[in-house]
Amino acid sequence: MAAKRATRKSNVSKEELLKFYREMLLIRRFEEKAGQLYGMGLIGGFCHLYIGQEAVVVGLEANTEEGDKRVTTYRDHGHMLACGMDPKGVMAELTGRSDGYSRGKGGSMHMFSKDANFYGGHGIVGANVPLGAGLALSDKYKGNDRVTFTYFGDGAANQGQVYEAYNMAEIWELPVIFVIENNGYAMGTSVKRATKSPSLWQRGAAYGIEGEEVDGMDVLAVKEAGARAIEFCRSGKGPYILEVKTYRYRGHSMSDPAKYRTREEVQKMREERDAIEQVRKRLLEGDATEDQLKAIDKEIKEIVNEAAEYAKESPEPDLSELWTDIYVDADASQNA
Repeated sequence: MAAKRATRKSNVSKEELLKFYREMLLIRRFEEKAGQLYGMGLIGGFCHLYIGQEAVVVGLEANTEEGDKRVTTYRDHGHMLACGMDPKGVMAELTGRSDGYSRGKGGSMHMFSKDANFYGGHGIVGANVPLGAGLALSDKYKGNDRVTFTYFGDGAANQGQVYEAYNMAEIWELPVIFVIENNGYAMGTSVKRATKSPSLWQRGAAYGIEGEEVDGMDVLAVKEAGARAIEFCRSGKGPYILEVKTYRYRGHSMSDPAKYRTREEVQKMREERDAIEQVRKRLLEGDATEDQLKAIDKEIKEIVNEAAEYAKESPEPDLSELWTDIYVDADASQNA
């Protein structure tokens, strides 16, 4: 079994760091705007923000190739943006509009894009993990070298179906990377109160699955760990587990006041461990300038504001949409 590894940062180019900075900033500003729209009553239902965890998906997506798949839980907006989905379509779906990725019927937790190989947002805790194994089984059957990223949290790591998926994935040597986004809290329950296990990734040892722990606030560390995991899966060795230690700044959802932790704890993470600020500092210590970063900030704000306006102007679904996307025409699907 692998151990926690150091990250080699010396070979990172300015262009790569700027790309990471831009992508993480897009997710953060988008989520901040989503929080504002929720407060204005334009987003209904549940809304789980990804603020603080941006380095996880950005670092892992840096290693992906065309055809690789991803499936996640309800904290999914960042995953959509990181895999290239249009912010306008994502925001339109959040606001329940017909121009959204699920035509306004999926909302925050149930978006989907086959074109982007993004197989959801899923609201049932842990239920997406067997689905990720199934996606990997499909690729195994087809004989290609695609991999599937299956994301879930520290709370879902205690669900029984996760371990059923582990067992099948190892038996069949499926090319699936199980990504545990351990942000320290399952809703309001600290991981320290929920398990006696010293780590979550090591539970895979019972099934013979390799894995490692990763600093999820360091996008470069995440990228390197992702590269190792992908190489392992593409080479036909079976599944791999990444426990990515990260942190969410906001509550579990927009209705969560997060009184189970102190303001000092959150502020300490923001000041000392913030993933975006780490990259910003490294850029400024190199040959990037404040003006360059300000230009990126301005561009991202414009993209997010345009997405919000697009969502507001998009029409709501017609009532007839209640009867669509319920069943699949079996004859049509077989002939396709």
